[in-house]
Amino acid sequence: MIKLIKSTFYKEEETKKQLVEFILKAKILSFSKECEKFEKNFARWQGRKYCIYVNSGSSANLALIQAFLNLGWLKKEDSVAFSSVTWSTNLMPILQLGLKAVPVDIELNTLNVSSKKLLEVIDKHDIKMFFLTNALGFCSDIDVIKEVCHSRNILFVEDNCESLGTIYKGQKLGNYGIASTNSFYVGHHLSTIEGGAICTDDEELAILLKLVRAHGWDRNLTFAKQTEIRQKFQINSEFYSRYTFYDLGYNLRPTEINGFIGNKQLSYIDEIIQKRSENFLKIAEVIYSSELLHPINYKHIDLASNFAVPIICTSKDILQRLVERCKGTLEIRPIVGGNITQQPFFNKYMNHQDTKLCKNAKLIHEQGFYFGNNPELTDGEIKEITTMF
Repeated sequence: MIKLIKSTFYKEEETKKQLVEFILKAKILSFSKECEKFEKNFARWQGRKYCIYVNSGSSANLALIQAFLNLGWLKKEDSVAFSSVTWSTNLMPILQLGLKAVPVDIELNTLNVSSKKLLEVIDKHDIKMFFLTNALGFCSDIDVIKEVCHSRNILFVEDNCESLGTIYKGQKLGNYGIASTNSFYVGHHLSTIEGGAICTDDEELAILLKLVRAHGWDRNLTFAKQTEIRQKFQINSEFYSRYTFYDLGYNLRPTEINGFIGNKQLSYIDEIIQKRSENFLKIAEVIYSSELLHPINYKHIDLASNFAVPIICTSKDILQRLVERCKGTLEIRPIVGGNITQQPFFNKYMNHQDTKLCKNAKLIHEQGFYFGNNPELTDGEIKEITTMF
């Protein structure tokens, strides 16, 4: 069986030995210097000014939307557009925090929202924010999407959990919106077992995110920012300042164990991404020529840092045949969360007429699956996969 992932993280044995030594010597295992070091290292690698490290990609989504509400950039009942092919916890914070969710269909040949699909929605709705999912290492015309959102004063945010390292028109995905969220869950490009992050160039947002991450208090801010916020709220006592909660927040902090693993894995990230890209190209050049599959357009992307390889069948019958063929040989899963508007929780909390317009997402949901593209795939396994299709 060719598994979706082979290891908890890249070079697992070596990393585990280093982790054991770190734990034995560490005086603090709750959020501290290793996590702060990871924030600086990851921000530098991504090409952003700030990185706020949290305990999962899902928490990153929740923290970001809460921060927008705390800042007044969003208000309850505002309409938020989102990619119809996405993960559940991209949409759930929108519903949980009292916002109106508006799905946007994707393009079948990129699995991602295009500016055309977005315009179809924002011409009908008063959209205040667009949460774009960069699905499976691909994108449509995200540069045009950025321009559309800017011209209409729409907050533009990227979920980059599945596209870490993908480069489009000379720029990494995750750097087009005002902020982007990332996941470091097992099997993703960079694994810290559990973990996530928000990246941004906006200092005000970064400060608020640090408050949201830790109960609404100021402990992870610089001394200068602590002084500033304490003076603003007239908190003059050092004793009480450590237990003053300035705004709505949660406990979304990672541990020093996650931070240590992240710093070690970052030393391999370029190698990981290069191997994923090479694997994808070897597979894609063979299988996407099949008349049984809908083609995927990736030639417009400078470097496709592919999380998993999607298969979109031209009929349900072909899907069933391929699913049977993969049994016991190749581990497969549905495309992300499929058409998220077909999931039970969405139908429970939303009865949105626009779900009927997500025709491409529906087709992907009913006729698609993916298999893993991990940096440990061998040439023999790649040949076996391409032969299957």
